[in-house]
Amino acid sequence: GKKRLDLAGPLLANLFRMLFRKLTRDVYRYLQKCVETHKEFNLSLAVKHNTISNGLKYSLATGNWGDQKKMMSAKAGVSQVLNRYTYASTLSHLRRCNTPLGREGKIAKPRQLHNTHWGMVCPAETPEGQACGLVKNLSLMACISVGSLSAPVIEFLEEWGLESLEENAHSSTPCTKVFVNGVWMGVHRDPANLVKTIKKLRRKDDISPEVSVVRDIRERELRLYTDAGRVCRPLFIVENQQLAITKKHINQLNDKSLEYKWDDLIKGGVIELLDAEEEETVMICMTPEDLENSRNGVDPTQPEGEFDPSARLKAATTAHTWTHCEIHPSMVLGVCASIIPFPDHNQSPR
Repeated sequence: GKKRLDLAGPLLANLFRMLFRKLTRDVYRYLQKCVETHKEFNLSLAVKHNTISNGLKYSLATGNWGDQKKMMSAKAGVSQVLNRYTYASTLSHLRRCNTPLGREGKIAKPRQLHNTHWGMVCPAETPEGQACGLVKNLSLMACISVGSLSAPVIEFLEEWGLESLEENAHSSTPCTKVFVNGVWMGVHRDPANLVKTIKKLRRKDDISPEVSVVRDIRERELRLYTDAGRVCRPLFIVENQQLAITKKHINQLNDKSLEYKWDDLIKGGVIELLDAEEEETVMICMTPEDLENSRNGVDPTQPEGEFDPSARLKAATTAHTWTHCEIHPSMVLGVCASIIPFPDHNQSPR
């Protein structure tokens, strides 16, 4: 759940970077040759116009990502032919992610479902046999961070009292270390307020909504991530036991004349994108009823009336302050598993 995914963008960017370096190297070599042999410099000979296009074409056609000459180091099967059997198979194929492990090894660990996969990866949709558990499918609401610049976040931190490591070398006051994308930026004296401010700004769209803020209280660390490839999923924001979303927002979404869409919900601080790492620092309730119960002080685990063996048992809730609420519990499933009728019941012949 906490791994990064390599998407088409960064993969193509790296490929292009490699091919462009090759192009500049060729021009440089040709120039050297011209200088040594006192020939005139001919631009059309210097710049081989098909270096980049042939390289891109080769990689996209064969799926071997990388240089044609270095076949061994290249990743295989990066580009695939899109499934067009049915509409569902196309959608499913577009949301597939692959783990680059040898299919031969019979290692169980990477194939198993992990707790951090909840809501990020579909628990049901995976091929049987060799690739079982190594080829996964994204859940319905899961999306992948595009990555944003870390500079505005660092600037903001410096304004809000981030002390650099040089200043803080000899002080003994307890501080929280601040990391941005895994780089130790400095220390901060008042992390609780800092996290509060960052989250407030993220909900107002001053900081990119896909920046993740993790405060590890035990380790005394504050980790900020702005990189690409983190799997995120949306959740309703809960403020003092009330959903931030109201009838007003729903009416605005239904009103066709207004251009009010999903992005406006995120920018309006109604919905928040959380990745697996930040999910561990928040309290998420399953349904709005849980919020109602905690407002009224009702314990849903106490049975009302006589015991009914077929009733759904709700897990005991230990939390009293919720910070987020699931949009819908069925969003843990992927595209194909969502169209199974009665997925929560045993099949009748069983």
